[in-house]
Amino acid sequence: MLAVPTTRRARRFAQLFVGLVTFGAGLGLMVRAELGLGPWDVLHQGLSERTGVTIGTAGIVAGIVVMLAWIPLRERPGIGTVLNVVVVGLMMDVTLLVVDDVDGVALRSATLAVGIGLVSLGTALYIGAGLGPGPRDGLMTGWSRRRGTSLRAVRTAVELSVLVLGWAMGGRVGPGTVVFACAVGPLLQLALGRVTIPASPPAE
Repeated sequence: MLAVPTTRRARRFAQLFVGLVTFGAGLGLMVRAELGLGPWDVLHQGLSERTGVTIGTAGIVAGIVVMLAWIPLRERPGIGTVLNVVVVGLMMDVTLLVVDDVDGVALRSATLAVGIGLVSLGTALYIGAGLGPGPRDGLMTGWSRRRGTSLRAVRTAVELSVLVLGWAMGGRVGPGTVVFACAVGPLLQLALGRVTIPASPPAE
């Protein structure tokens, strides 16, 4: 009787970890493409430029700060939220260590495309595991709930703010930023239905 829930729990944790690793690797490839990053990573890159820490470390620190902002919003992090803060940043730095700089527009464009694909798949995997939202997603959903504002409006306001702040600090904004904004949503939706683990076993 206990085998099924134990197996499902193990599957959730395995999928969560694979998702976070995939997500971090995708972000690292986007950095190597040098064609522009998503809004939050523009901020992390800007923080990295200003402080001298790695972009992954900047992401970890920013994630911790964002999680602290959950307190007045009364959001509750899951184990997936905590692991998201640490694993994604570490994997991003590992990817940047093992993947060399990319030259040529065609190769950089291909690297960007692979990076965005991995980010989308990784996001679907960790969301589908159902072990807690990412810290930045939780901030936006919590703010939306507390303020009674639409999630779309909150997300737009937050991401535009961090994009401008990151760009002002030296983060890279480019065509990849636009492609990321347009592509991640549809790709995530496509993958999410295939990797989401139901909250309870299907009835027999």
